[in-house]
Amino acid sequence: MMSAARSPNAERALFAISFAESSFFPLPPDLMLGPMAAAEPKKWVRYAIICTIASVLGGLLGYAIGMFLMDQVGRHILNFFGYSGDREMELRAFYDEYGAWFIFLKGLTPIPYKLVTILSGALHFSLPIFILASAITRGLRFGLVAYVFQRFGPQIAPIMEKRMGLVLVVVAVVIVAAVLALRFIPH
Repeated sequence: MMSAARSPNAERALFAISFAESSFFPLPPDLMLGPMAAAEPKKWVRYAIICTIASVLGGLLGYAIGMFLMDQVGRHILNFFGYSGDREMELRAFYDEYGAWFIFLKGLTPIPYKLVTILSGALHFSLPIFILASAITRGLRFGLVAYVFQRFGPQIAPIMEKRMGLVLVVVAVVIVAAVLALRFIPH
């Protein structure tokens, strides 16, 4: 992926990886997006948009896998990422309770997004809400990654690559805290 980030076909490769990661590919596009944004800072928004569009389209493939091919394909993908049996049931229960918030939170964190897309289809979650939530959460994630790399460039790239998961978890915690505050603070 790193060599693809430096190639003349980098944008096409970024699109393909972002698409595939949302439904079946194990590596996140952030590994390519960050270095591309650092190498060409003026294109960081473009790169984030490419990732977002491709990720939402790939998410639709994941949704279709969950809806139409859960037993044949979806279950194997969930098992590969360690979500079988009780863990899958816990994930489904959490999803049933929090719906769109689940998509928002998981779209920002290092949890493989394909789990969200496949479960959304398997549970027949509202497609318009799925698309909207995916576009928002993936846009925020990829925008944040591209912005940080273009802003701080090569000096922060090694630090961010090591701490990306932590940064995204902190963002998710802030979102959860805001949701809980809005829910439980009297209006």
